[in-house]
Amino acid sequence: MELQRSARLAKRGFPMLEIRPNCELCDCDLPPDADDARICSYECTYCIACVENRLHNVCPTCGGGFVPRPIRPKRSWRSDLKLGLLNYPPSVKRRHSSFSPEDIASFVARIRDIPPKDR
Repeated sequence: MELQRSARLAKRGFPMLEIRPNCELCDCDLPPDADDARICSYECTYCIACVENRLHNVCPTCGGGFVPRPIRPKRSWRSDLKLGLLNYPPSVKRRHSSFSPEDIASFVARIRDIPPKDR
């Protein structure tokens, strides 16, 4: 049964989060095991300091909120599934917001008082 499940996952390509390596605003490093990494539903990645102090839980790209980024296990804990960082390494491509600090501040100010579920 587990082998059938594994085959189904492999057939679908088993999509994974990119696990981006940096905050897209301040460019601080966010390694795969960082517990201060936050993501929106589009995987925009920021550190907790930027999310709380500059973005006020508003993604400057989509306007959604943020959640803690999951930590991918270092190894595959199931012998029948090849998972973990060894098989699905994090991205090494650093990303940066394409919006200016002024644009971000204006955008955030406009919608920050609207709860994410209502945006």
